[in-house]
Amino acid sequence: MMNDEEKDTFELDAGDIAMEEALLEDVPYDPDYTPARMPELTSTLLLVKEEQEKKEEKPASFVSELIDFAKDFVICCVVVFVLCTYVIKPIQVRGSSMYPTLKDSSIGVSNLFGRKFGEIERFDIVIVYLAEKDEYLVKRVIGMPGETVSYVDGRLYINGEPMDEPFLDTEYAETYSDGVFMEDVDPITLGEDEYYCLGDNRPHSSDSRYYGPFTEDQITSKGVFIFYPLTQFGVKTW
Repeated sequence: MMNDEEKDTFELDAGDIAMEEALLEDVPYDPDYTPARMPELTSTLLLVKEEQEKKEEKPASFVSELIDFAKDFVICCVVVFVLCTYVIKPIQVRGSSMYPTLKDSSIGVSNLFGRKFGEIERFDIVIVYLAEKDEYLVKRVIGMPGETVSYVDGRLYINGEPMDEPFLDTEYAETYSDGVFMEDVDPITLGEDEYYCLGDNRPHSSDSRYYGPFTEDQITSKGVFIFYPLTQFGVKTW
């Protein structure tokens, strides 16, 4: 019969052998194995199993990332749609009709929210839509609904009263050799939903002098924030 000490030793050796057999299913045979190396062998097995689990998880991880990307893409599209429908309208200035306030090819946004829920004020810069030409114009509001607008000797008159236009660049206006920056305009009385809009660069602007007054429905947004070029960066009425 075995004494207690021999029994404990036997059980320990049997446990080591059982563990070794289990480990060796995944770890190459090591002729130098001893029970004292059990922690090292166990660690090796764990590393092997971790590598196997990573390989198995890769397909699921790729699908998960693809789903996350699709979700983010849809959310971004929805946010851009909401912003561009109800908050701001991306614009690019084309031509010189608003020079030097706005330069050709300037890029920015216009205020849709302010147009829908705010009031149009005199001297606001606005975006006007011409349905017959499917074209957008950038102009400045000069005359308000119900007013009579006229120009005499280049001076603006509203209901017969002279009014300054502080936004005009006088130095630029004086560069015209013939001295005529703004020709005379006969008095015109606006309807209850009409606005008289002009470009700041009067000699080079097709505006209400050409198209006539613009209706409120034609004004899609108001104000302009320019972010390119940086020399033009900033709000041009909002």
